Amino acid sequence: MSITASMVKELRERTGVGMMECKKALVETDGDLDSAAELLRKSGQAKADKKAGRVAAEGRVAVAADGDKAVVVEVNSETDFSAKHEDFIAFVEAVAKAAITSGETDVAKLADADIGGGKTVETARLELVHTIGENISVRRVAMVEASGVLGHYTHGAKIAALVALDGGDADLARDIAMHVAATNPTCIDESGVPAETLENERRILTEQAADSGKPAEIIEKMVAGRVAKFLKEITLVGQPFVKDPDVTVGKLLKSASASVTSFVRFEVGEGIEKKEDNFVEEVMAQVKGTS
Repeated sequence: MSITASMVKELRERTGVGMMECKKALVETDGDLDSAAELLRKSGQAKADKKAGRVAAEGRVAVAADGDKAVVVEVNSETDFSAKHEDFIAFVEAVAKAAITSGETDVAKLADADIGGGKTVETARLELVHTIGENISVRRVAMVEASGVLGHYTHGAKIAALVALDGGDADLARDIAMHVAATNPTCIDESGVPAETLENERRILTEQAADSGKPAEIIEKMVAGRVAKFLKEITLVGQPFVKDPDVTVGKLLKSASASVTSFVRFEVGEGIEKKEDNFVEEVMAQVKGTS
């Protein structure tokens, strides 16, 4: 069968693969577009497997909202350059929409969700790996549901926050989401601080205060004061509001007869151990290897 330029063009638009690879696939499948696309996907899978072990710590976050629920997703790439690729941006936004539509927050299960165009999230990911040439990973998804007001804020596609309020309004919800994005609180209030975290902090502060040589009762008061300061720093309601540091978030919420019922914050690459290249050592190793 004769392979026409229009057939190659259509296959390239469907898969994002180069023209020559598309033509070869069409030749191998005797011009069957569906079979050729499947062949390229299998090839993409092989290439994706080779890239899967490489660290992907760059990327983007995206938010999708629908009524009383919203999701935030993080998708990683190996380089920030690829994270700005229009196909990558479109994929991240499509993953967020697939998550909100399916209601799925388990990444493994989300891989099988419909992302549009007759593709699953995983199929689209593999095609993107083939197009961009980097390891692409859908790292995590979180959903927040609100019986009251829902707010979200995204900062430069690198940080995103979702906040659910009981009371208040949309402007307040967005302001609190902005605050969460900026300050990264550990939890809403003291009740959410893990006992282990509090005990460990108290132990460290006690050891530090003991070096002062002050009486035990004074040390106890010092530790209590420092623990109270620590709790204000890590809890959302205890922090000074970013837009007005003279007011705590707790006081701001109280003045609006509102409270935060839940929040979530994603920052691209947080917790991922990145490989640090030492070019001096690398050059020296090469010099020694050739001497």
